[in-house]
Amino acid sequence: MTPRRWDTSKSWSPVPRSAASGSDGLVGIGVSPGIAFAPLKRMAEPIAAPEASLRHAGDAEAEQHRLTQALHAVATELERRSEQARSAGRDDAADVLQAQVMMASDPGLPEGAGAMIRQGKAAERAIFDTFNTFRDMITSAGGYMAGRAADLDDIRDRVVAVLTGADMPGIPESDEPFILVAHDLAPADTAGIDADLVTALVTVQGSPTSHTAILARTMGIPAVVACASAAELEEGVQLLVDGSSGTISVDPDEQQVAQAREVDRLRLAAIAESTGPGATADGHRVQLLANIGGPDDVAAAVANGAEGVGLYRTEFLYLDRVDEPTLEEQRHAYHQVSVAFPNGKVVVRTLDAGADKPLAFIPTAEEPNPALGERGLRLAHTHAQLLADQLEALGQVHENDPAELLVMAPMVADVDDAEFFTRAVRNAGLNQAGIMVEVPSAAIRARDLADIVDFFSIGTNDLAQYTYAADRQVGNLAAYQNPWQPALLDLIAMTARAAAEAEKPCGVCGEAASDPVLACVLVGLGVTSLSMSAPALPMVRAALARHDLAQCRAAAEAALGERDAEAANAAAKEALPALMELGLA
Repeated sequence: MTPRRWDTSKSWSPVPRSAASGSDGLVGIGVSPGIAFAPLKRMAEPIAAPEASLRHAGDAEAEQHRLTQALHAVATELERRSEQARSAGRDDAADVLQAQVMMASDPGLPEGAGAMIRQGKAAERAIFDTFNTFRDMITSAGGYMAGRAADLDDIRDRVVAVLTGADMPGIPESDEPFILVAHDLAPADTAGIDADLVTALVTVQGSPTSHTAILARTMGIPAVVACASAAELEEGVQLLVDGSSGTISVDPDEQQVAQAREVDRLRLAAIAESTGPGATADGHRVQLLANIGGPDDVAAAVANGAEGVGLYRTEFLYLDRVDEPTLEEQRHAYHQVSVAFPNGKVVVRTLDAGADKPLAFIPTAEEPNPALGERGLRLAHTHAQLLADQLEALGQVHENDPAELLVMAPMVADVDDAEFFTRAVRNAGLNQAGIMVEVPSAAIRARDLADIVDFFSIGTNDLAQYTYAADRQVGNLAAYQNPWQPALLDLIAMTARAAAEAEKPCGVCGEAASDPVLACVLVGLGVTSLSMSAPALPMVRAALARHDLAQCRAAAEAALGERDAEAANAAAKEALPALMELGLA
């Protein structure tokens, strides 16, 4: 059978607490939409750890020089890959690789290994131990930083490979398309993928926020992560991968492949027909917006029919740099996005950093639980100038650009937070101050907050994390990130109801908005706008256009009446009869 990849739109399915074998195959976490059918190829085995007792011949200076050359060679190769990705228009991949170049060039690496080399350790073992020390430091930080541990492991293995003459880690060569299965993928690996050959990615580890997930979505490659059972699959076996649901069929029969093709045909047909502003079948308007990380994401948003931006993640202007972006840098980045939607709205989230996403230019104390630490708006209380500068830059854009500019704060927990932020926004000359509802206390007391702010935007990813006390970076706890969880739906309903009573808009900008079935439920709960990754927009638009508001409300009521995520999903689908024609039933 000829390997082939079919693009589809993302649709969440209930995911077990850990990846497992289901009745039809394997189950992981679907993180990048699409369907692929092809033989499996594995990544090469990781570089073996050098013997702990390995020692050099006695010339410490020569050994230090050998290490310096190896680090330089790795940094040079990563730089070449970054430039290659940039020239191919893959800026996200280039940025990730550039961050690795900085890691490989860190003077702390040869300095730390140098002490061990002077004590007699061979360069490969000394640098191996030094990298592992760095790794332990960032892993203990948790959250965003812990997710960068794979980056360090990749650089470590590349340096050891240069020093020992071993084969460099990387993508297997092939003349035919294949599905790549790996324990995990480093940025240098994903950045070097040829999408015409690698038709899908499957990893044993990983999370929805890993580099594998981010780059796979950017490249349009279906991907499933945290699939533990994939480690047992044999080389060359035929796989049918659904990057939306996270399911993997092993050696599927012709009927299963035919069904996948039919689902793909229905979805692609629906996407082709999906045009115009978002609305239900009876004309109830629902703004469909895009989540972006910066100006580079605007083209995809426009191409997929976004009516504006519902979440501009401004932290990408700040991360991986040694100084704060200037007012002009910020203004330019915001202006580039604003001018792309002259008749729409652009919702900018102020800096969501600190704790699990530390800034190099802001010293922070070590925290025992970074996810519950000084992050988001809380950082502005201790570093007020950061927020003041950002709002000043946004105020200049608001004054000169035609787009409707709205500004919202992350990690708002109570009335004091809301009042603090609203005052700051007003003082900067901006007239639309909103908040992210991602802390349960904000949802529970949404009625109080609605009297203070101009709009709500529900961040379902963090709201789920904090509601279920389950770190969203931990693959084994992925089930708690399932947005169909009834307790999460209760909090969304509570927030939307409070907003409606105050006659304030209430959007959703978490991953939940990208599920076309759940999108109907969210509208039924009273949500007024949905913001998602750009490729998900056409299918969500199509699902809404095929159901009226009464059906959406019935689906929401049915989901709220169930006791678990799987039952809520099934009950909602029963109330949405047109899903069959979209291949979603």
